Amino acid sequence: MQGKIIKQISNDYTVKSSDGVFVCKARGKLRNLGLSPITGDEVIFDDLNKYILEILPRRNELKRPAVANVDMAAVITSLKEPDFSSNLLDKFLVICEYNRIKPVIIFTKYDLLNDSEINDIKSIISYYKKIGYEVYLNSEIDKIKRIFTGKVCVFTGQSGAGKSTLINKIKPGLNLKTGEISLALNRGKHTTRHTELIEVNGGLVADTPGFSALEFTDMSKADIRDNFIEFNLYRDKCQFNDCFHIHEKKCEVKNKVLDGSILKSRYDNYLNFLK
Repeated sequence: MQGKIIKQISNDYTVKSSDGVFVCKARGKLRNLGLSPITGDEVIFDDLNKYILEILPRRNELKRPAVANVDMAAVITSLKEPDFSSNLLDKFLVICEYNRIKPVIIFTKYDLLNDSEINDIKSIISYYKKIGYEVYLNSEIDKIKRIFTGKVCVFTGQSGAGKSTLINKIKPGLNLKTGEISLALNRGKHTTRHTELIEVNGGLVADTPGFSALEFTDMSKADIRDNFIEFNLYRDKCQFNDCFHIHEKKCEVKNKVLDGSILKSRYDNYLNFLK
């Protein structure tokens, strides 16, 4: 029988199929092959003995959080407490692009900004929209609800950004645990204890542990370059086809940073990622 893993707690996998929901173990042969099922996997399973027999090929996979076959990532980004981090946001975006997962940016805690901070963030929001990303404030609940229909979506972002709080607003009654912000560390305490796909507005949403660090696992420097999506608009005008936009002369990407067409923080983050 075929089904989808919708929850994993330790070695117990909750599999949903057309015939119902089953809690299964992974067959020993999978471990011997070095294979581990994760939430989002399409699997073949024995519904009588409650064993997962086979993991079907994955379209994509996120390492942290461990979720497979994701259509979309809601990148939850705090603007205050914890403070906005363009570095972390751009990491999420590049990794989503690399894994062919559509990122949607949702900014939280806009109401905590002062007038000067609001002006700065408006220009940042405008830029990300200009280069092709969907961007929402977490107060735009009705608009956010529409993005989930027919999609498997992962909620990801820095700790304390308000992922569980936002899911609770989108689907009242879930009562997912939320944590207080640690002022000393300026980041949130981890509150979600497992990865689970929850039915939300005609789609499936993963509520996953927050984290404040992310690595470019399995990505080359060229992969990082190629997934800064706006850089690709200008690469044809660079002198070299394999231009990395660092020390090369006649680099159109560097020219666009200088004239403000490319956000300088994006370019600075790119250089930092390559290091």
